[in-house]
Amino acid sequence: MKPELISFDLCPFVQRSVITLLEKNVDHKVTFIDLANPPAWFLKISPFGKVPALRMGETTLFESAVINEYLDEITPPSMHPKDPLQKAVNRAWIEFASELIGSWYLLSIAKTEETFEIQEADLHKKLSQLEAQLKSSPFFNGDAFCLIDAAFAPALIRLDFTERHANLGLFEGLPKIQTWLQNLMARESVTNSILDQFDTRSLDYIKSTNGYSALRHSGHESAE
Repeated sequence: MKPELISFDLCPFVQRSVITLLEKNVDHKVTFIDLANPPAWFLKISPFGKVPALRMGETTLFESAVINEYLDEITPPSMHPKDPLQKAVNRAWIEFASELIGSWYLLSIAKTEETFEIQEADLHKKLSQLEAQLKSSPFFNGDAFCLIDAAFAPALIRLDFTERHANLGLFEGLPKIQTWLQNLMARESVTNSILDQFDTRSLDYIKSTNGYSALRHSGHESAE
């Protein structure tokens, strides 16, 4: 049974599951939909109308963390720590990664300078909290690439995008996060999960909002 991942092309949560599928070397199909005008069949299988959704035959899973845990369980070896306490710690920080993505998104669509600055401050705070949690190792838990790395990669990729185009100093004074990002970007599963022309398409989306964030992102162009 080939898994079918239902996706919106720019969604960071979908990218988490793509990374996991690639890490696990699972043969899969990706179906892109327009979330602004979703097909009727999608609304029937996704209770919240969100992506990603993973179809396994007649059964559909939703929420990226759940999808990734399922994929991990059916394709050993596990990408979770063996120790139950450390596994729980990882799950908690995966939730933090989701909050980080949420803060980045709110910054990206900010209509006013005030809203933009509130979200910018929130991102600086969250990244400082994350830096304090990290060890001096290639990935979150050490040398091994784990589910938590797959969960954080889309967030850090998008923050790096914003840093290159809006120059907010998000990673200044955060050497562990910088090293982690470099190691993630050297991972084949991560680079292969990035949408073609990611920067261009992300900029187009942000600029389409016609808000303050669009102005900030338009002033620092960077090559793909």
